[in-house]
Amino acid sequence: MNRKVVSFISCWLAVLLLPPPGLRADELRTPSISAMRVEWRAALEQLRQEISSRPAIAANFSFAGQRRVPASDPRATPALVQLNAATSQLFPGIVRSPIPVLLPFDPASYLDARQNGAPDNLPVARYQADFSAADVFHAGGSGYDAVFSLAPGAGDDMPPRTFAKPVEVQISGSILVYDLTDRLGGKGEPVKTLGAQFPDLRRFIREGYVRYAFTRFGIPYVVSIQCLDSAPRAKRLACREATPVAERFLKALHIVGGQPSQPRRDIASEVAERPIAQSADFTYRPSGDIIAGSGGRRQGGHPDVTVYSQIRFPLEKAPAFAHSQSFARRRAGATVDEYPWQDNFCEARSFEVGQCDSGYGHQGQDIRPGACPADSKDGCDPRQQAVVAVRDSIVFRSAQQQAATLQVNTRTEHVRFRYMHMNPSAMDADGLLNGRRVSEGEKIGVVSNYLDHPNGTSRHLHFDVQVFTRDGWLWVNPYSTLVSAYERLIRGRGREIGPESGPAAAVAHALPDDIVHRIDTQEGGGN
Repeated sequence: MNRKVVSFISCWLAVLLLPPPGLRADELRTPSISAMRVEWRAALEQLRQEISSRPAIAANFSFAGQRRVPASDPRATPALVQLNAATSQLFPGIVRSPIPVLLPFDPASYLDARQNGAPDNLPVARYQADFSAADVFHAGGSGYDAVFSLAPGAGDDMPPRTFAKPVEVQISGSILVYDLTDRLGGKGEPVKTLGAQFPDLRRFIREGYVRYAFTRFGIPYVVSIQCLDSAPRAKRLACREATPVAERFLKALHIVGGQPSQPRRDIASEVAERPIAQSADFTYRPSGDIIAGSGGRRQGGHPDVTVYSQIRFPLEKAPAFAHSQSFARRRAGATVDEYPWQDNFCEARSFEVGQCDSGYGHQGQDIRPGACPADSKDGCDPRQQAVVAVRDSIVFRSAQQQAATLQVNTRTEHVRFRYMHMNPSAMDADGLLNGRRVSEGEKIGVVSNYLDHPNGTSRHLHFDVQVFTRDGWLWVNPYSTLVSAYERLIRGRGREIGPESGPAAAVAHALPDDIVHRIDTQEGGGN
């Protein structure tokens, strides 16, 4: 690599990685979150209209709430209390949602059928536009999330498709929206066929999902389907095949429940709490300081000092080492079992990551457990090093999926954590599946090397973080969150090293041009 180019890139990175004015170089911050205001009167009016088509059912609902009680008092909205009571059998915990719950379920038709003697075992898909019973439904202090599936051949009017598996559709609505500096945010195209039902609906493909974002009752909602923007294949869903499924889902949305809560306030960013005592050995490079030449399209990393959640570190024990698993071993004499840690969020991959300047990245951070000590007396097994839940959370994962996602939904957070490279069969056997609740620190697997097949990658954990935005769930850099969590695990504050600067350091960490070229032109990649 040309020395002048290396020098320029190094200087540019040094400037980019400087902390904001007034912030210490090693300070970390909590996220800034905006709280939305729910328009419950509009929601009640829509509910009234939706059930009016079934007069016998509408007569059972009372829209005359008690006056002189707080809006969050259930007596102010008796119709919602009645609706929640009727739908909670199918969607447990729906009353916990502080926003109107929109799902592809027709409560009026369902209640009418029950009132007229329909059998209890009648398939719920009958009332859900042929979508099967919810794979997972989770309501909490911030809003709700749900996953539904449409089986091949379901829906008489659906076009044929090549993809041979059920199509999973996600919907999320949240009273909390994370404030990201998002150069791609808010884009998309209108959907004319649904314009009357959703005036501000916009469709776009982002970070591997086709997404439909809209605002209703003052709240952002996003319907999304994971897909490839490519030709249809039997094993991978094309976005063109996902589109009619998503639009069928949107047309079927009704108010299914929810209950007003106390008004929320915006959550301002502040300096994150960290241990006062200094660690004797833990050091780390700054966020965004990735290995030179490892970024997609020759771009650098994404500096982000945000601790998105106060989590328990995802590996059970220290020491642990956050390093690239794809590039570090190509450096002469380098090892990944050493400090300082190094960010690899924007490392070159074919995955879309909007926070990275190249538009592509790794999505998360690689973490490797320390080797078992030679004189270990606690039964340390290098193939059985435990992975644990970072928070009390609920699992989003279908059988045989390679990734396990844990979600936190409270009054102050709406955040997801994804784990990769544990063996799917082992996770299935352990019941790490949709809807399971796990406790912070609970063992959920072991560090492994699964990527499409056993031994598909090095033995490490890929860990990433997603937060809810008006564009849906977006990947954010988990590096600072992990630094903070590790400091709590070892009860000591780490020391920031770097950033690496100057031609000598950059040359030492640069990749040969032929490797960079292969990365830039790759068609696929692993986490």
